[in-house]
Amino acid sequence: MKKFKASDIIKPTVVLLVICLVTSLLLAITNEKTAPKIEENAKQTELKTRQEVLPAAAEFEESKLGDVEYCVGKDAQGNPVGYVFVTASKGYGGKVKIMTGVTSEGKVAGVQILELSETPGLGMRAKTDESFLKQFVDKLGGIGVAKNNPGENEIQALTGATITSKAVTGAVNEALEQYETVKGGANHG
Repeated sequence: MKKFKASDIIKPTVVLLVICLVTSLLLAITNEKTAPKIEENAKQTELKTRQEVLPAAAEFEESKLGDVEYCVGKDAQGNPVGYVFVTASKGYGGKVKIMTGVTSEGKVAGVQILELSETPGLGMRAKTDESFLKQFVDKLGGIGVAKNNPGENEIQALTGATITSKAVTGAVNEALEQYETVKGGANHG
């Protein structure tokens, strides 16, 4: 039987430690170099998405009322034309995060999905099916979900993805509730 020496354990340990330190240093340098670009890209994506959900706005001003964070969309003359809210709801596969544009009249101007981890081929269609998202435009609060023949303030559920459809609708309804809070706060504040 071979006898172990201290160097048999220390040598590989030191080598692994050096490898870990060098790798960590390289990752830190990479992160420092890329973080500003990643942050800038995220801001550009957010601005583009705001523009998609509230096309009447030329610029956006971030605001907060109590717990509600939102953006006020303004036209080229600086007049408010609507609001943008980011809300979330629980879907089949996890959190569904939505950005909703709401006109000054309280109607949905547009909806974009920011985060979705639903079943591929079923719930994930909510993100790629433009006709599904367009159903929300011009709807008012209390939007419902119908499997067949939706009524005036209902949307048609995605086939095989009713839970996802309800999650998206729940997040849009939450945005419309936040609009009412903001509108009420602006009128009474």
